[in-house]
Amino acid sequence: MEYTVKQLAQLAGVSPRTLRWYDNLGLLRPARGENGWRRYGPVQVQRLQQILFYRTAGLPLGEIAAILDDDDFAAQQAMQTHLQGLLRRRAELDTLIANAQKSLQTLKGETTMNDQERFEGFRQKLLDENEETYGAEVRERWGDEAADASRAKMMQMSKEDYARFEALSNEVNQAIKAAMATGDAAGEAAMQAARLHKEWLCFTWPQYNAQAHKNLAQMYVDDPRFTAYYDDAIAPGAAAFLRDAVAHFVDAGLAE
Repeated sequence: MEYTVKQLAQLAGVSPRTLRWYDNLGLLRPARGENGWRRYGPVQVQRLQQILFYRTAGLPLGEIAAILDDDDFAAQQAMQTHLQGLLRRRAELDTLIANAQKSLQTLKGETTMNDQERFEGFRQKLLDENEETYGAEVRERWGDEAADASRAKMMQMSKEDYARFEALSNEVNQAIKAAMATGDAAGEAAMQAARLHKEWLCFTWPQYNAQAHKNLAQMYVDDPRFTAYYDDAIAPGAAAFLRDAVAHFVDAGLAE
């Protein structure tokens, strides 16, 4: 079936001006009839659906064009990935809605809400954000079972545990900064930073593993995203210093 600009705009819930703008950008080229009017067939309809999917994910039009025009673009895989992201967002929203509803009922005196329930929606949001950003890499590196067990452990945190987990993140950074000032990645200050880092990991790891700790610290250096986080949050070279401190911590038998 073919559509005019007006017909496709109504079908897709966008404005005719948007379709003309996509045409001008070369993002969505319609066919031209004998009278010069724009006509959109099945290929263009499918491409518009993909464009709108990526727009909902917040991607700029230039990036969308690059993705769709890539010879290696696989529509089925892209759709599967987008579907998984939507399902995670729906689950997050459902949890937050349920949390808000119960909070309102509690304020009305119709029910009670324990402290763990009060923060369940926010923990779910944090987990979903981490899954969207790092999930594929984590599951490829450590497997689905380990990833799912880590999510389950975090969801079971008490209010006190979650507060300690959040506070530890800052304590670890402060400890690394203090240890870096000594210049000794094997010194006592560095070992304290490694101990705190282990404690922080154990809030989400089902079971601590010293070698996995070393591997993770190495990943902080190998992956520029983690390197940038530690180097920006603490000081240049922080990721490498933490990697060295954890290596000394494990090799000296202090991690057991």
